[in-house]
Amino acid sequence: MKLWGGRFKKSESKIMEDFNSSLGFDNRLYKEDIEGSMAHVRMLAKCKILSQEEGKDILEGLKSILEDIENGNLKVEGDYEDIHSFVEINLLNRIGQVAKKLHTARSRNDQVAVDLRLYVKREALEVVQSIEILQNTIKDLGELNNVIMPGYTHLQRAQVITFKHYIMAYYSMLSRDKTRILNAVEIMDESPLGCCALAGTTYNIDRYFTAKELGFRKPVDNFLDGVSDRDYVIEMLSDFSIIIMHLSRLSEELILWSSKEFDFVQIDDEFSTGSSIMPQKKNPDAAELIRGKTGRVYGSLMSLLTTMKGIPLAYNKDMQEDKEQFFNSLDTILSCLKVMNGILSTLKIKKDNTFNAVKKGFLNATEAADYLVGKGMAFRDAHKVIGEIVLYCEDKNKSIEDLPLDELKNFSTLFAEDIYEFIDYKNTLNRGIKKNLK
Repeated sequence: MKLWGGRFKKSESKIMEDFNSSLGFDNRLYKEDIEGSMAHVRMLAKCKILSQEEGKDILEGLKSILEDIENGNLKVEGDYEDIHSFVEINLLNRIGQVAKKLHTARSRNDQVAVDLRLYVKREALEVVQSIEILQNTIKDLGELNNVIMPGYTHLQRAQVITFKHYIMAYYSMLSRDKTRILNAVEIMDESPLGCCALAGTTYNIDRYFTAKELGFRKPVDNFLDGVSDRDYVIEMLSDFSIIIMHLSRLSEELILWSSKEFDFVQIDDEFSTGSSIMPQKKNPDAAELIRGKTGRVYGSLMSLLTTMKGIPLAYNKDMQEDKEQFFNSLDTILSCLKVMNGILSTLKIKKDNTFNAVKKGFLNATEAADYLVGKGMAFRDAHKVIGEIVLYCEDKNKSIEDLPLDELKNFSTLFAEDIYEFIDYKNTLNRGIKKNLK
């Protein structure tokens, strides 16, 4: 049974039926579809478009379907065109002909629009919760590992920092990610229910009532836009793309740091795999998978942008392609956030190795130049002097702080005994912290 067909002489081809069906993926919208229908029925009864008895019967039928789905007594499957058909036909089987009044003053266009908005809104808040969990793990990891390490530019050792400061950079990125998602939720918080196919309805309905029932801030302003808008899905996919980009960057850090060339961190066995041929191998596969899944999320964003770019108002069947792209990206983001949280909550920092990397990297060279500037030398001249000292140290296999004062004076007479305290790594860090707190 279909929800349409009165003007057709021939039945739908089985090929077309399979091609057209969306139940295989929009089945996850069952809760939103039923909740949207229940709000719609309450509004119809309030506006006396349905009798109180009719409204009560339909509501009880919808509630029983929801309960049976959630307790496993009713499987969302079968030969149905979509989740809307599944719910309505099952309702008809349960309560009889009065079920056919459910769709009064409503189209599948505004029905699917409200279903998807409810779903995106709810799942976006779950992503926010997962981000906050990961942020707490990052914060704890930083507090436990406030150890010296190199900071990099161009993947070359640049200046001394702490692991805490390094990892908290990702905390800041995730804070922006959370803000973007919450902003997207605020923008999309409007109900399309009541737009019908594209031009509203002649029934005297109350769109403000259904908007409030479903937890939306207000109804949409324009019917055409209400049924054809998928900006909120695109915006959420854009936000997901930025999140996965941040997770991919962090994954790359962990992959590099866990290599023997860096050897800064140890990824726990729970989030590593081995080699089928090389018994010594411990591969950072969890981080590599996160890095790899970035392309999947980017692809969903580009797919939906491309789908939407040439669609005239209002609804077109092309828009059925929105759900699989969003669902796939949502699942990917949630799993990547969960796995990254697992990696970081079990990560071990090798503080001796991070400190040794600082010693070998001349990471107090900038501070040594600043010392000479403080003694009256122009910065460009100080830059040249310290560059020459670094060359000298490389030849002697020494660090700047290892050179005795008389050797330093060969490069500039401005050097005095206080140079060693000034370029001490811990003192450098403390000065930087004090300046940042001012």
